[in-house]
Amino acid sequence: MMTPTLPDLLHDIRACAVCKASLPLGPRPIVQVGRLARVLVVGQAPGRRAHESGLPWNDSSGARLREWMGVDEARFYDPDRVALMPMGFCYPGASERGGDHPPRPECASIWHERLRRHMDEVRLTLLVGRYAQKAYLRDASGATLTDTVRNFERAPPGLLPLPHPSWRSTVWMRRNPWFETKLLPTLRAAVAAALG
Repeated sequence: MMTPTLPDLLHDIRACAVCKASLPLGPRPIVQVGRLARVLVVGQAPGRRAHESGLPWNDSSGARLREWMGVDEARFYDPDRVALMPMGFCYPGASERGGDHPPRPECASIWHERLRRHMDEVRLTLLVGRYAQKAYLRDASGATLTDTVRNFERAPPGLLPLPHPSWRSTVWMRRNPWFETKLLPTLRAAVAAALG
């Protein structure tokens, strides 16, 4: 069986309705991938604003992530520079406890490997949040997010774990000042090197 072209694969993803019955606002898969992307951001799932606009990371979390990375919107939203591939491609709905439900598990198992086959130029993969870290880092499965991020230098080459950049990370960052003094400079240097 032939491997579909990237445009065909993206078309198939955007038409996906596998978990339609579980999505309160219906399916709207959101992903950004280009063949020449040098940085891959594996996040959780689109938030409500991203769902409404169709633009990934289109909220304050995205602004914070871009600040952490040291990139502007033009670079971030250029699919031939930065690929944006969440663990769940559709907005999973709001949780009764605050925040959003976890990403739907179907997306990663159906689409991630197929998309990664089209991303030969990726030099740096950012694993944003626990779901991405558990999927892509073997050592992260039993560790806390703080332990995984604190030990970022132990991650395999080309992988960098990050907390989710939501408003909740403000408190986490105050408790973990090493994030700003040690990891953020490393992150910015790695992104700059990957993007050339």
